Amino acid sequence: MGLQIYAGKGFDTQKAERFFKERRISYQRVDVLKFGIGRRELESVAAAVGLDALCDKDSKAWRESVLAYTQNNETILAGLCEKPQLLKLPQMMCGKTSLKRFRRLSKRQ
Repeated sequence: MGLQIYAGKGFDTQKAERFFKERRISYQRVDVLKFGIGRRELESVAAAVGLDALCDKDSKAWRESVLAYTQNNETILAGLCEKPQLLKLPQMMCGKTSLKRFRRLSKRQ
């Protein structure tokens, strides 16, 4: 399995891509904001990372959405499929495991 970066536009996405390019690690970039994300892909990312880490709860769009007041995980997943701008991006996956450690590595540099 190769490395997948679920990303949109932004500095963090550029930083992640630069990190892997400098180390000559091949990856596949999935533009979530342009093409969306499938239900099963979202479930696998949520299983690896956790649903709370997947949602961008600091954003204005999250606070204004109905999902901020929902406790049901199925409803939150369905809402994230419909509105991918509520995701905390980028998310990196290698197979079925998440690369949470990337955030700590990139902060050192």
